[in-house]
Amino acid sequence: MDTAERARSARVVAVFDRVADTYDNVGVPWFTPIAQRLIRELAPRPGERALDVGCGRGAGLLPLAEAVGPTGSVTGIDLAPRMVEATRAEVARRGLAQVDVRLMDALAPDLPAGGYDLVASSLVVFFLPDPAAALRAWRELLVPGGRLGLATFGDRDPRWEELDEIFRPYLPPQLLDARTSGAAGPFASDAGVEELATAAGYAGVRTAGIDIEAVFTDPDHWHAFSMSHGQRAFWDAVPESERATVRAATTDFVRGLRGDDGTIRLAQRVRYTLAERPA
Repeated sequence: MDTAERARSARVVAVFDRVADTYDNVGVPWFTPIAQRLIRELAPRPGERALDVGCGRGAGLLPLAEAVGPTGSVTGIDLAPRMVEATRAEVARRGLAQVDVRLMDALAPDLPAGGYDLVASSLVVFFLPDPAAALRAWRELLVPGGRLGLATFGDRDPRWEELDEIFRPYLPPQLLDARTSGAAGPFASDAGVEELATAAGYAGVRTAGIDIEAVFTDPDHWHAFSMSHGQRAFWDAVPESERATVRAATTDFVRGLRGDDGTIRLAQRVRYTLAERPA
C-alpha cells in the first residue's frame, strides 16, 4: 500500500471510529437489514466457520453467529478500533463464545488459508484502495467450494444525489471518488462487480438484490442518520464557519421531501454478489 492509499485508509478508519457509538443506532433500520439479507443469501449452516470482513457493530456478525450456532465459529475483523471494542463488548454481553472479533486490515487479513466455509462483507469492499487484491486475499481464506457474499450499493433515489450536491463544494478529491460512490468503475453495475469477482478467481458468480427505504420522521432525524455513518466525512469536510449554512440548506431540502404520511422516504437498491472458490 503506497502513502496515498495508507492516508485514505486512515481517513476511513477515523470516520468510523467517530461514529462507533451511533452507527446503526439512530432509529433508521439500514445496515442491519442489509447485512441480514446478505447472510440469508449465503445460507450459513450449523457448524460452519464464517468470516465477516468489516464487521462494524455486528450487523452481519450476529446473524452469522446465530446461523452457525455453538458448533460453528465466526471471526469478525475491522480496522476501526472503537468499532472492534464496541462489538467485542456486545459479543461478550450476549455470551457468544463462538465469535472472535479482531482488529485487522481487510486487505491483508492475518488468518489461516482455507480456514473458512464462507466470507461475508457488507458495504465494505468499495472503501478499499484495491478491491481486486482484497477479493483475491479473501479467496485464499476459503475452503474449495467455500462461498463469498458481498453487499454493495446499486441505483438509488435521485434525491439522494441532490442532497449530496449541497456538500459537493466543500468535498476534497478523496470524497468525490466515483468508484466509491458507484458513479463509475466496477461498483456502477451488477456486471462490474461480477467481473471483479470473476477476475479474482471466483466461480458461480451471480447477483441478487433488494430495494430498501431509509425512513426519517423529520430533517433532524435525517441529520442524526447522516452523522452516524460514513457520510459523517461530508460534514467533517465542511468548514466550521459554513456548517450552519449547510445544515440550513439540507434541512430545507429534506423537509421538502415529506410524503403524504408525513415521513421522508429515500429508496436504495442493494446489490448482493455471490460466488464460490472453485472446488
